[in-house]
Formats: sequence, structure tokens, C-alpha cells
Amino acid sequence: MRQVLSERRIGKSGPKVGPMGIGTWAIGGPFFSGEACRYPTGAPLGYGAVDDAESIRALHCAVDLGAKLFDTADAYGAGHGERILGEALKDKRGQVFIATKFGNTYDETTKELTGLDVSPAYIRKACEASLKRLQTDWIDLYQLHAGDLPLDQAEAVADALDALCDDGLIRSFAWSTDDPERAAIFCKRDRVPAVQFDLNVFSDAPGMIEACESYNCAGLTRVPLAMGFLSGKFTSGSRLSSTDIRATPPAWLPYFETGGGAKAEWGERLEVIREILTSKGRTPAQGALAWIWARSERTIAIPGVRTVAQVEENLGAAEFGPLTDADMGEIELLLERG
Repeated sequence: MRQVLSERRIGKSGPKVGPMGIGTWAIGGPFFSGEACRYPTGAPLGYGAVDDAESIRALHCAVDLGAKLFDTADAYGAGHGERILGEALKDKRGQVFIATKFGNTYDETTKELTGLDVSPAYIRKACEASLKRLQTDWIDLYQLHAGDLPLDQAEAVADALDALCDDGLIRSFAWSTDDPERAAIFCKRDRVPAVQFDLNVFSDAPGMIEACESYNCAGLTRVPLAMGFLSGKFTSGSRLSSTDIRATPPAWLPYFETGGGAKAEWGERLEVIREILTSKGRTPAQGALAWIWARSERTIAIPGVRTVAQVEENLGAAEFGPLTDADMGEIELLLERG
């Protein structure tokens, strides 16, 4: 990895984790919305069926290739994602930085999300359950998964997380949110070295990047490949499993048509910038990651994976470095943002 990328770390003086982590939403397997969830009952929330053995091989490959940050959530697969990550990393704990999330309640038996609970008692209970599934004695970064939690509840949540730090169950905490005002509430605290938010070449987040820079926080960027859309592999005729969230996309997922095909307007935008993304021999996905790194020195991309091939392609993006300033400017003009 080039020096400009290898120096990225968690917070101002936290551990170095490199320019890219590994997202594990996809390895959680199928899970669904329950009756009390914000989505329609029965709506798929995962990426469809997975091969657990391949997931573990992919995670091992990531460690072998130098990945250190692994991001998950207790909600992914209603606990299954954490179990797979814990199994894969149990003998590699000293080499990795594990980030997980809490806030959603779920039923592991039915694979359903059942609601939201951020009471201090539940936060501790959720943390202890995650520790068991992850087969670890501590969580490096524990993140609130309720991005739109009312502001008046945030301080109590942060106090509960400070208590978990005091007890050695977690080492730091953060908020996974797309709102700079919410991020600031947490980032003002000493034990908050990061914030997680959506960022990709189609969906910029200047307010969140400004918050990271203001508070010396790392920006863990989720959906950096737009749920796989920026791989360039989807067409209007693509079809996905009925258990894949992209086949029945919610409002916040604009890139896919019902069934899993590429939505025409987004496919056209990708074609407009494809030549820039694939410069220097990059794949489209590698170019999209290069955009993330060029956007800010605070950003750490966390693309999701579930195969060895995806790990190799994504981590290979670091060999090319970030896009140039000229590339970034041209993309802004082509997407009519500049």
C-alpha cells in the first residue's frame, strides 16, 4: 500500500488500520423485517444466501492481505454475521480491530429484526451477547446503529457506553449516522475516535467529512460501492434472490429496480465516469474506492465482501492509490455537481 494510504488510523492517535476495512453485512445471510421494524413485515434485509465456509475463507484472506479493521453488527443475519466473524478471527484477535453495532433488537430463531432498544440495561446485554458471538473479551469500537435516534436520547446512550469502556468490555465507541449534528454529540467525547456514514461517488457527504475533520475522527464509510452497484456488474436484466434487499430496494437504496436490475439513470451515470474510475488499470470497484480515499484523508472505506475474489479485488485497489485531484474535479463536472 502507498504511504498516503497506509497511515490511516482510528482517530487522532488511535491504531493504524490502513485505508480499507472489511464490511460483513453480506456474510450475515438472510434476515428480515419483523412486525415492529420500520420496514414492511417480511421485507428482506440481507444479501441473500451465503456459503459460511467461503465467508470464513474470505475473512482469512483479508487478514493475510493486510486488512485490520472488520466491521459488523449484531443485526446482520440476526447474530449470524457476528458468529461467522468470531469463528474466522478467533485465532487472529491480536491482529485485528473489530467494530460492531447495537440498537436493533432481533430474534435469532426467526431471523427477524423486532425493534429498537437503547436503554442502558439493553446496551450492556447486547454488548455481552456480541462478545460471546465474536469470541472475544473486548470490542474495539462499539457503534450505535440507530442513525436517527432522537437527539435528547443521545447523551444517555453515550453515558452507558462510557460505562462499558470503564469496565473494559469496549475500548471506544461511535455513532453510525448520516447526520452531522448527531455525530457531533458523540465526537465531542474523549472515547469517540470515529463516526460511520454513507459515502460513495454517487452520494457525497460533505457535512460528515467536515465533522470528522473538526473532531479528529476517522470516517468509516459504509456502502462505498453503492451496495455493489459500482462494481459495474449490474445491468437492467440482472436478477437477485427474493431474500436480497436489493431485489426489493427501500427508498434509501435508489440504484436498483425491483428484482435486482440496474436502474437506468444510475447505470447512465456510472457509464459517464467509468473511464475515470478504470484509469491506471483499475476495475470500476477499485476506482470507486480510490474516490473515497481521495475525498478525505480521514476516510476508511469498508466495502462488504462474501468471497475471496471480492476481498482480493477490493484490497488490490490500494496498490493504485487515490484518484488525482484532476480526476476528482472531472467527476464533479461529469455528474454535474461542480
